[in-house]
Amino acid sequence: MENRLLGAAGPRVSAFGLGCMGMSGMYGLSDRAESIATIHQALEAGITLLDTGDFYGMGHNEMLIGEALKNAPRDKFQVSVKFGAQRDPAGGWIGFDGRPAAVKTALAYSLQRLGLDHVDIYRPARLDSQVPIEDTIGAISDLVKAGYVRHIGLSEVGTETIRRAAAVHPIVDLQIEYSLISRGIEDTILPTLRELGIGVTAYGVLLRGLIGGHWQKDSAGAGDWRVHSPRFQGENADHNLALVEALRGVAAARGATVAQIAIAWVAAQGADIIPLIGARRLDRLEEALGATSVTLSPQDFVAIEQAVPKNAARGARYAPAQMASLDSERG
Repeated sequence: MENRLLGAAGPRVSAFGLGCMGMSGMYGLSDRAESIATIHQALEAGITLLDTGDFYGMGHNEMLIGEALKNAPRDKFQVSVKFGAQRDPAGGWIGFDGRPAAVKTALAYSLQRLGLDHVDIYRPARLDSQVPIEDTIGAISDLVKAGYVRHIGLSEVGTETIRRAAAVHPIVDLQIEYSLISRGIEDTILPTLRELGIGVTAYGVLLRGLIGGHWQKDSAGAGDWRVHSPRFQGENADHNLALVEALRGVAAARGATVAQIAIAWVAAQGADIIPLIGARRLDRLEEALGATSVTLSPQDFVAIEQAVPKNAARGARYAPAQMASLDSERG
């Protein structure tokens, strides 16, 4: 596994990271033993960067990762944690909290659940519109000085917020959706990040399975939030699945799977971009890791662009209420 520098001020991490959200019920039922085995296999394969959020399964994901890492050498992995998303007892989303006291309290609970004495990257999950980003980043900076956090990241914010945050403390990366189907960062956000020496951890590289080559329409089960995602609904789903089939032809010509081509495309967009593999099963992890051996030629890029042109997807990234909370959508 190749290693890459995560931003000019960041650590060296594996070229791919493991996104662990799906191991805590966001896409329907998951298997604890299979999830832990997947984390172990990822580490064995050379993946060092594990991504989570304190609100994934309302703490479940952090406890799961903590269990999986119990006997792992601390210098062999990095844990990236998002915080601030507020949920009610029924699992509903009720806002974001970026107040300095809330930042420090959230980290205290995360460290306890993870069984760690520090996290490697700590980031607000979204921008709290009621709290200046300078205050939120300043609180994390205090935690860096105290040794509880190694690096500061951001998530789903736009260029103005990125600049304001970076003026307070070095920012190592922005976590944001980026895939063949979600390419909005290319216009203004990615150039700003590169100007400032900030890396990208790209989630949704398979669009939550939509362009992974396995998802079928109306296959979502109980507890799968994709039933509320515009890109997975009705005629939008039909149109987007047609793009997947076009990409499947490109993949077949390369002796690869759709997922491997989609992941390799994101990884090839720059050494400053780390794709997060959202595998929660060993077979999906194994398939995704096959992307490390896929080297795309100029002809491949042309064929991929023809199969899935920029802005060809239908449907917004999230439901309207969630889209309204994305500072990144404001550029």
